[in-house]
Amino acid sequence: MKNSTAGATLLGAAVASLAAYFFFGPKGKENRKHTKEWANKMKDDVLRKIEKTRDLTEPMYREIVDSIAATYEKGKDASRAEIRELASDLKKHWKSIKNSAQEVKHDAIKGAGRVAKKVRG
Repeated sequence: MKNSTAGATLLGAAVASLAAYFFFGPKGKENRKHTKEWANKMKDDVLRKIEKTRDLTEPMYREIVDSIAATYEKGKDASRAEIRELASDLKKHWKSIKNSAQEVKHDAIKGAGRVAKKVRG
């Protein structure tokens, strides 16, 4: 498996993990109920940006969230306090994203080894 394919798979899983945690985690019902349209758009923008990032680190993730939040603060869809609160909440989920990404990477490496054995075999 090429590095770029494995990286894309890894980031895709991280994105899915973030979305799943937000909507189905401990406060999932409350989050689903109170999520506003602008918040969904902001989260989608963050997810699209991290999908394009090859080797995502925590400082890179935080910078992505901050840059997207700064863009939304210029608009009039939500107050600065609401945007900052959402950005803070997104930043808190870094460990969940990191752990999910490591699990997917491990599975991708195992799968690549099996494929290589079949090809050589």
